[in-house]
Amino acid sequence: MKTTSYYPVIMTDNVAVTAAFYRAHFTFEAAFEADWYVHLQLRSDPAVNLAVLDGSHETIPAASRGKVNGLLLNFEVDDVDAEYVRLRNAGLPILLELRDEDFGQRHFITADPNGVLIDIIKPIPPSTEFAMQYADDALPE
Repeated sequence: MKTTSYYPVIMTDNVAVTAAFYRAHFTFEAAFEADWYVHLQLRSDPAVNLAVLDGSHETIPAASRGKVNGLLLNFEVDDVDAEYVRLRNAGLPILLELRDEDFGQRHFITADPNGVLIDIIKPIPPSTEFAMQYADDALPE
């Protein structure tokens, strides 16, 4: 299989509110917009995509319709400390406070209006214990 694109699709009961959230807080813009589906692209990098879909839409098999559950979106950023301050000041819930992890991340977790967890991450050097678990070309610097 040759994949040409990959992106998550958030199934929700409120497409407009969810799309507005990602536009306001994560600088996404609509590449396609309907009342039942919005395809978003990151303003600074159109290769980064996210879609929002009405979970009751007929294109979803009946047995699978509904809202998203159990999803965690990771956004790697250059300055996680600044993003923490910005999103906290914007009133987003901080579900996990900003902290360093031995496995090689400085991060915090917030959530979107559907309860989708959003992990804002800056890769950092891992502890010696965790460094051994990384592929040689995957170690954060």
